[in-house]
Amino acid sequence: MRLDHSYANELSELVTPVLPQALKNARVVTINQSLLDQLGLPWHTHDEWLKVLFSAASPLNQHSVAQKYGGHQFGHWNPDLGDGRGVLLSEVIAPNGERWDLHLKGAGQTPYSRFADGRAVLRSTIREYLASEALFHLGIPTSRALCLIASDEMVYREKSEHGAMMIRVCQSHLRFGHFEYFFHSQQLDKLEHLFDYSFKYHFTELSDSPDRYALMLSRIVQDTAKMIASWQAFGFNHGVMNTDNMSIHGITFDFGPYAFLDDFEPNYICNHSDPQGRYSFDSQPGVGLWNLNALAMAFSPYLSRQQITEVLNQYEQHLLTEYGHIMRAKCGLKPNNVDNSAIINEWLDMLASEKKDYSVYFRLLCDFEPKLGVSSLRDSFIDRTRFDRWAQRLAHTLSEQNWPQEQRSASMKQYNPKFVLRNYLAQQVIDKAEQGDFSLFETYLVALSQPFADNPELEKFAAPPPDWGKTLEISCSS
Repeated sequence: MRLDHSYANELSELVTPVLPQALKNARVVTINQSLLDQLGLPWHTHDEWLKVLFSAASPLNQHSVAQKYGGHQFGHWNPDLGDGRGVLLSEVIAPNGERWDLHLKGAGQTPYSRFADGRAVLRSTIREYLASEALFHLGIPTSRALCLIASDEMVYREKSEHGAMMIRVCQSHLRFGHFEYFFHSQQLDKLEHLFDYSFKYHFTELSDSPDRYALMLSRIVQDTAKMIASWQAFGFNHGVMNTDNMSIHGITFDFGPYAFLDDFEPNYICNHSDPQGRYSFDSQPGVGLWNLNALAMAFSPYLSRQQITEVLNQYEQHLLTEYGHIMRAKCGLKPNNVDNSAIINEWLDMLASEKKDYSVYFRLLCDFEPKLGVSSLRDSFIDRTRFDRWAQRLAHTLSEQNWPQEQRSASMKQYNPKFVLRNYLAQQVIDKAEQGDFSLFETYLVALSQPFADNPELEKFAAPPPDWGKTLEISCSS
């Protein structure tokens, strides 16, 4: 095992040393064993993790820090942000040489808590754990969860809830808001220091290039576009795309009131604290570009306006290319020179107009038979004339591909999950966990870790939600 503390040692003027504060009767509920093995960490038991997190001599809290940053929240600049309830414990150098942050969420008050208690609740930590692992196994770039810690300590949000902690793992915790903060506060020496740090540890291959700032921004633009394209293709609504929740690595980060689509509603809003729908499902691609424009301001000491514009103009093509690739795969359409967007868009329009479940119907599409009238899908649509026209067009295209049905179906099932994270199921997991029963949490994790498999033993997690399960209100409270 090799630990490093580059934030504490090399960004000391940008962070504040903070020790994690233990919760009452804290206990480790689960450890992500596969991630633990990837990181090469030596602590395998629940007791070992409690000791290493809260012991005075622990290598994980000797250099723990809270970070300062700002961010655009719902379009408005806020300079008064930072790690208000989490601390960066350490960086670990994995056996393959990759560098990963270990961040403890719910670690207690920091200088950036703004009069809050610095805690996280069991509800929100479970939701982040489930979501990050669900996205990871779908192939969507994301932070991950290493372990979940429950407690008997009560904290108050809209009501009294059990306090909890979670260790989050990702390439780094550098956000758009870090760069924005030092630019807007005119601390340009610290901004340059942050860029130098980023090139040293996270954009190493660019560090010696005379175009390194343009290339770094270009990489962030491309990675962000690909991430959001994946969100749109798999029906994921993040819910709070503030720039302090955007990672320079193009990973899904800081989970709040997220949701996977149930019925396909393009303008779906998963966050009841967002009545104007700034972060609605269909708004995410546009917000991604808005956020990149906000980040790009921090590059203006190093790049001309024309250079920044040229890089930002790459965003749309990266997003459309990645989205098109995934959607063709979901619909069983081979990449070629033929524009199949009309077929894909018509399918989406039919799902939207008849309020069909997004994931369930894409999974059913895997078994589509090119022969008109044979498809089991047809009977589930009200407007069968429209369906027949679309099915005939799809069948004609499939016949030209010369792709055997069995092979096409198997390929499609690698892009159309049978198991996706449902808010109503997550709530059932939370309800049981708050009573001390984490068995449903563990079982649901198994289903989410193999989303494309046909697993009859987990069939109950594949059903579309009941009507009441589609209307759960999720807020930013955590």
